[in-house]
Amino acid sequence: MSAERPGTVDYLCNAFTPDRRAVWDGAIAATGVAVKVRRDDDDSFAAPEVMAARLDELGVDTVLVPTGELGRHGSVDPFDFEHIAARWEEVAALAQRWPGRFAALALIDPERAMAGVRAIRSRLAEPWVAGCYLHTHSWDRRLDHADYYPFYAVAAELDVPVAMQTGTSGGLMASECGHPITIDRAALYFPETRFVLSHLGWPWVDEAVAMALKFPNVYLGTGAYPPRHWPPALQSFVRGPGRHKVLFGTNFPTVGHRHALAQLGELGLDPEVEQALLGGTARDVFTRLPRQGGHP
Repeated sequence: MSAERPGTVDYLCNAFTPDRRAVWDGAIAATGVAVKVRRDDDDSFAAPEVMAARLDELGVDTVLVPTGELGRHGSVDPFDFEHIAARWEEVAALAQRWPGRFAALALIDPERAMAGVRAIRSRLAEPWVAGCYLHTHSWDRRLDHADYYPFYAVAAELDVPVAMQTGTSGGLMASECGHPITIDRAALYFPETRFVLSHLGWPWVDEAVAMALKFPNVYLGTGAYPPRHWPPALQSFVRGPGRHKVLFGTNFPTVGHRHALAQLGELGLDPEVEQALLGGTARDVFTRLPRQGGHP
């Protein structure tokens, strides 16, 4: 991809190495939840070298990987997000070997209180940690819960965004906390913090669009939904007032990069809109990412 047209940024790609397949399959079997995972060999779990080559082939410059530790909360539920997240040593090795290609999103753990806040601040000292990620349903707290505010404050201070899952839960966890409109008070309180409402906020897509339309610091992320499944409200938004407010994401392995990018052409987006969607807006939001393509 040329420097004049930087490549794609995937703001949400879960740990992708082959050992994670068993983790996903075990969790799905234990809970009985119908979560789709890519199974085709050219778009599913892969060794780092294979994934890097695949991303090169598809013109993907950067993937952001939620990263954290297996804490007390994650040791209980086999479908808890911490089990499928990457570990710090994994992403550190990826970022060192492929600078600019792989970056981390530090997982927010509100149950650790100020110890968690200090841990996030420490992790964000690394330049390859591009922001924070909140798996909302793991904690059953609304997006404006007081327990999150110290993390939002650190994000504002260090000029990094916070991406969070909104909408219904993919596992057997409460979904009410994922209502997109609950970002309303937090976005007012933290105008300098950039929030990415992931998973489209489905089934409350209109709420998510309303929040992104209302606030300059609120964006939508398409993770977990390939273009063929984007609701009309999102398609209208990205073509119109939201042309610089929507970020492309896969939530791999629930959606593969090849699968999602192959469907994008079906939408018939203007080149300017498509370029913003695939990478331009992500680079505006995740300001630690390179502004141009052409990573080593």
